[in-house]
Amino acid sequence: MKSKQSNKPITRVKKPEPPKNSPDWIIWAAWADRITFEEIRKVTGLSESKVIAHMRKSLRPSSFRLWRKRASTQSIKHQKLFRHRRDYSRDQD
Repeated sequence: MKSKQSNKPITRVKKPEPPKNSPDWIIWAAWADRITFEEIRKVTGLSESKVIAHMRKSLRPSSFRLWRKRASTQSIKHQKLFRHRRDYSRDQD
């Protein structure tokens, strides 16, 4: 009988997190709903406008429009909005 290699469960995801020093990490983080622009700035040093420019350059036009709509409306890409919506959802419970 084989023993387990580790006590931690292995979570398989379709798009795992790329290394933080790669340009792919910026795209991955920008698409992630729970990573704010402030956190992206801490890791990469890029402002929100620089992240938007990077996304515009790296994505197809239709993909950029989808991301921009998502990042500016339904997503919580700013720290203040994230805290406000989290506190609001807690008050509703």
